[in-house]
Amino acid sequence: MNTAPLWASEAFWKKTAVWVTAVSFVLLIALTFDSMARVSAGGSERVPAYSVINKKIDYRLDSKLNRFVPVIEGDAPLFGKTLNEDEAERLVTLGKKTFQAKNCINCHTILGNGAYYAPDLTKAWLDPNWVDETNRETLMLAFLQDPAGNARSYGTGRRMPNLGITEEEARGLIAFLKWTATIDTNGFPHNFKTLYAQENP
Repeated sequence: MNTAPLWASEAFWKKTAVWVTAVSFVLLIALTFDSMARVSAGGSERVPAYSVINKKIDYRLDSKLNRFVPVIEGDAPLFGKTLNEDEAERLVTLGKKTFQAKNCINCHTILGNGAYYAPDLTKAWLDPNWVDETNRETLMLAFLQDPAGNARSYGTGRRMPNLGITEEEARGLIAFLKWTATIDTNGFPHNFKTLYAQENP
């Protein structure tokens, strides 16, 4: 009597399919929770906690990795006030919500998402066009509240419209942009020169 091998059995493949699907589903759930933890603020070295806005931030070439990486150094409180983690989270969250409410992503790109009509904002805090770190916060505040009166088109002819951003929202946006500048984005945007224009040897 001819007996078919186990691997040729329809029942075997049905059971195998069920087990593979179940294991894959459990693995997917585990990886999702792990990924969410790693991309949450303070969840890893690559995504610092919100209180990092109290520090000086730069973006320098790491010769070993052959890419630019965030460098977090001494104290540099935003608007001259050191915030605890809860205060920093509230301010950055306000900025993120303002960024979403004003549809900034319709013109700008941030962390690889968005449009390319206006400048990429991933490292906007470090943009050399803010001239120097002493006046950066003042210039950013003025520009966000009155883009026409503080135009910064840099030869493109493109102007940001007045979005009715309040001073509180502007401060939140600046905190959000300072925080995003601390995220390790694997060197994106490539060859970005910062306000400090420093590179590791």
